[in-house]
Formats: sequence, C-alpha cells, structure tokens
Amino acid sequence: MTLEVRVKVKVKEIMTTPVVSATPDTPTADVAELLTTHRISGVPVTDQDGAVVGLVSEYDLLVKQGATAREVMSPTVISVTEDTDVEDVRALLVDLRIRRVPVMAGQRLVGIVSRSDLVELLALEWTCERCGEPARGPRPPDRCPRCGQPPAQFTRQEQPPGE
Repeated sequence: MTLEVRVKVKVKEIMTTPVVSATPDTPTADVAELLTTHRISGVPVTDQDGAVVGLVSEYDLLVKQGATAREVMSPTVISVTEDTDVEDVRALLVDLRIRRVPVMAGQRLVGIVSRSDLVELLALEWTCERCGEPARGPRPPDRCPRCGQPPAQFTRQEQPPGE
C-alpha cells in the first residue's frame, strides 16, 4: 500500500503574472496579434481600474464580428481569488468546459490560471534525497512522509517527455 502525499496548492502559487490583457477599445486585429504573439488562447478585457469586464477567446474572434474587444468579448467572466484551492479551479475548468480563469484581488486583475498551468503542476515531482520518496506539487512537502526529512532535503525531478 502506498501513501500519496497531497499538498494543498493555492492559485497564487501557479498563476501566470503579469497578465496579457486588452481594453474594451482594443481593435480585434490587435487582440488577435496578442494571442498569436504570446501563444495564448484568450485575454481578459479590463477597464481603466484593472477590473475585468469581459474575456476574448480565439473562439470569440472566429465566430463573432466586431471591430473592438468590447464587440466580441464574452461579458460573463468566472474568476477566482489568489487563495482559491487549485483543486477548485480544476473542477471549474472541467465542469464548465472553460480554458482559463482570471485571478482577482478585490476588483483588480492580478493573474490568470489556465488548463496548461494545471497540467504543468502535474509534472512537478520532488524526491527525498535521504530515502527516495517521491511527492508531487509546486513545492516539496513539509516533511517526508517516509523518513521525516524537511523540505530542504527534497530535489525537483524533471519529468521525461511522454510521462
């Protein structure tokens, strides 16, 4: 029987920042260029105070007609806070079939979490230098569950392609 160590991970530990965003008046051609240049599939649309007022995805650009982000954006945005558990974000992305969620501090955009951020988290593995016990997560566990070593005794393992 093996014990699996689960470390509670918060959004602030894996979110992407700074966030590539657009304003409501950004021309759709410029939004398309942002997506292409940054190799992303959507951008939050923010007002002058940094509040998210919409989201423009590749899909929006392909199916909607309009000259500006305001005209093609999806105005309903699901967001999370920095202290949201990553597992809750995973459930949101899967259950609602969305690709990303903006991360807010009050009304201000401070980050974004995408499905690729969650997939990257799955690939992080730490190994105890003393006993070889593996653990997954953005950081090593507080103590090795097998031998009790502190986090400093863990090394990050790179995952080979295809695993």
